[in-house]
Amino acid sequence: MSLPNDDLMAYMEDLERRHDEPVLLDMEEKARAGDFPIVGRVCGVILELLARAVGARRVFELGSGFGYSAYWFARAVGFDGRVHCSDGDAANAERAREYLGAAGLLDRVTFHVGDALEAFAAVEGDFDVVYCDVDKGGYPDCWRAARERIRPGGLWLCDNTLWSGRVTEAEPDAETAAIDAHNRLVAADARYLSVILPARDGVLAALRLGG
Repeated sequence: MSLPNDDLMAYMEDLERRHDEPVLLDMEEKARAGDFPIVGRVCGVILELLARAVGARRVFELGSGFGYSAYWFARAVGFDGRVHCSDGDAANAERAREYLGAAGLLDRVTFHVGDALEAFAAVEGDFDVVYCDVDKGGYPDCWRAARERIRPGGLWLCDNTLWSGRVTEAEPDAETAAIDAHNRLVAADARYLSVILPARDGVLAALRLGG
């Protein structure tokens, strides 16, 4: 199941054609050809919009793939901002460097190859935005690690939080149960105001109010 349906997603994507930059089109084609998961055009614009809305200058990505989501965050943070990318595959990091370099955004990005949470722990300070797109079983631990390190007025963003509708299943598998646990942990935290935006596979956005 696609959320929203395929026709509506195609319509929404068509509205974002002004972003048809060669590098972005190349990343999208590589993702299609290799069946590589990316957030897609509409969710990418959502990420940039939300990051810009909170004046983000410091972003950490827990799980970066080959740099598609980082492309949107790097646009948002500006020339004086910093996006930290993390991925366990050095080949992904190298492809991300190539893509972001071609887009003129590489000087805003720092790469960490290895475990995402270990990389996150090694970088000091709080963040304006922390974005999560790791293996789904790791979602609750990522939230626990990040929730204290997002500044008041900052955002926790997480992809695939509707998981093709499987989060409503009565007997979910382990990955789905972990996503559901994550969603409920975020929703129950009174320091954050959160909602799942039902674009593509669901983007959870949580604004830290304080505390």
